[in-house]
Parts: sequence; structure tokens; C-alpha cells
Amino acid sequence: MMTRRQFLARSALCGTAAWLTLGTPGKILAASAKGKTLGIQLYMVLKAYQDDPNGTLKTLKSIGYTEIEAIITSTAKTLRDQLNEAGLRCPSMHFDSLGFDAGVEAAHVLGTQYIVSSMLPSIMQKELAAQGKSAPEPTYSLDEAKRTAEYANRLGEKAKQAGLQYAYHNHHLEFTDVGGGQTFYDVLLKETDHKLVQFELDCGWVHAGGKNPADYFKANPGRIPLMHAKDFLPGGAKDYPGAELGRGTLDYKPIMAAADTSGLKHCFVEQEGPFSRMSQLDAARVDYAYLRPLR
Repeated sequence: MMTRRQFLARSALCGTAAWLTLGTPGKILAASAKGKTLGIQLYMVLKAYQDDPNGTLKTLKSIGYTEIEAIITSTAKTLRDQLNEAGLRCPSMHFDSLGFDAGVEAAHVLGTQYIVSSMLPSIMQKELAAQGKSAPEPTYSLDEAKRTAEYANRLGEKAKQAGLQYAYHNHHLEFTDVGGGQTFYDVLLKETDHKLVQFELDCGWVHAGGKNPADYFKANPGRIPLMHAKDFLPGGAKDYPGAELGRGTLDYKPIMAAADTSGLKHCFVEQEGPFSRMSQLDAARVDYAYLRPLR
């Protein structure tokens, strides 16, 4: 199974068809009373969803998840109807494999507030190739960070005009040093308009990039309304094998405390494969059981 990052890179570069990704009653009611929802990136359970869409969504609901973050497959209307039947909300979606304009249309069908780029440097590379221009692999340099920030501002303006909020999702390469004591990600935060561009902090990839997710929440209140709760097995393997939350290298207690103080609105569990220790849905159960008490 390819990692989600590999999937997104292939999708962004090749324009492939889009894909999807999305306790106990007492705990669910308590969480609802606090207003702190817990969601899941549906890509995490992609195989289960493909095998049994309605059953998978209903299982996620029964575990305790109340929200999903989507990557569209089939049609947005189909997904909307499935989510309505399962009693799940969709406040955020990734648009990479649809394209931005089609993503806006899908977001309106789903009733989504946030439209998110999974790998914006790769989207930019794809656009250059489509224009017949040289399209080298992203280098995550200072100049590229500035160009990416400018492009993100343009997307943010388009999203605003469509009644949506654009957000930037990171991987580990955004934490490459670009000189002057700053990273590629620091440049994005500095050179994007706070009202037009917000961020979805993928905490697992932040950690893989050598940084502390909690530090970014503390330093940027109000800029990071979305997050991915992710972990990896220890050892630094190049393919970044995913770990169930609480069984990898990250302690989410200080991260969640910092996120909530910073103004986090939506938290989505997203575990990378391979799912060799247990099924995708069983992993979703483990992840929920670990994270719910911290949320």
C-alpha cells in the first residue's frame, strides 16, 4: 500500500481520478457538550470504504467519530448522501485530485467550510507542466517558499470569494531549513495573509520534519484551526510506516493542550499504512480511544 503522501503526489502530478478519505454514548455526549468534536480523514479507511461505503461510515459513527475530512471519489452528492445517512459531518475537504475550481463546487455540495491543499508545491508543479513549462521536483527552497506563499494567497482570495476558507496542509519537507534561522513553513506563515490562508497542521509530519507540533500551535494562535493527529513507528524508516496513536513516538497530551489553547476547531485522525497489525477500522478504534480523553 502506498503512503498517503505518495498517493497525493501521484494524484497531483498525473491528474488521476479523486479518492475519498474519512465509543461509547456517554463519552460522545460529553464531547458534544464541550463542543470538541473528533474526526477522521477518510483516506485512512479507504479500502474499508471501497468495500462497504455505508457500513464503514456507520462504523466510524459508532466508534464515536462525528466528522470526516474528505478527498472526493465518485461524486460529492453521493458522499453527501452517505454521510447524511451515517450522521456524520464534513467540515473540511482536500481538493488536490479534483483541482481547485471543482473542489469549490464539491465543497458547496458537501456543506464544507474549509478547502485544503494536501501538497501545494506539487500542485504548482503540475500546473507548470500543464502550461508546457519546466516543472522540476519541488526543492523547498527560500525562493520556492515565497512563490508558494504568493500562490496560497491567491487561492485564499478565490476561496473567500466562494464563501470558503482555504487552508494549507503540510508534510515533513516544509520543515526544511531555508536559511536565516527559518524553515519553508515559517516563510509560509510569515508571508501569507492571515485572513486568506489558514493552516492544517499535520502533527506527525511536523515531528518527522524534526520540529515540535506544540511549538507551532503556541506561536501561531488563530492560524491553525485544523490538525491531523498522526504518528509513525520509531526507527526513522524512509517509508514512514504509520503507528496507532499512543504506540508510536509522539505524546499528544501536550500537543492537544497547545492546540486547544491556540484555537483549534477540528481534529482529524489520520494514520498511514501499512495496516499489517490490524485492520483500518480496528486502527481507527485504537486511535479514537487514545485521543478522545485528550480532546
